Amino acid sequence: MKIPKKITWLERSLIQSPGHIALCISEDEYEKWLKRLKIPPKNRDGFVNIGANATTHFFENTDTNQLCIIVCFKVKKGIDRIDEYALLVHEAVHAWQEIKKSIGETSPSDEFEAYSIQSLSVRLMDAYDKMRRVKK
Repeated sequence: MKIPKKITWLERSLIQSPGHIALCISEDEYEKWLKRLKIPPKNRDGFVNIGANATTHFFENTDTNQLCIIVCFKVKKGIDRIDEYALLVHEAVHAWQEIKKSIGETSPSDEFEAYSIQSLSVRLMDAYDKMRRVKK
């Protein structure tokens, strides 16, 4: 199955999110979105950190001054679906940590935190599954 070279922006229903969250499985699409967001080359990190299968990036959209979170996921053959989902949950925690900072939340309740991470994880998994199903 061929993987589409697209980026999927996620819905922001967790709370009124302070920005946008996306899942990206293509380095080319990642670079295109950074240009579109007007992120200067000096402020860009690579698609996925060396030695990692996924990396979460945080930017400020220069047009709107809103937080922009892009979860980059390197699709590899032979990785078990459970391991893929575990990586997405891991990256959802990083996204939550940044959202928490951006809204000034220093000590969320356990339930608020758990539901927030669950919501982000489900949306990342759903986006990933949809991207994997699309054939070129």
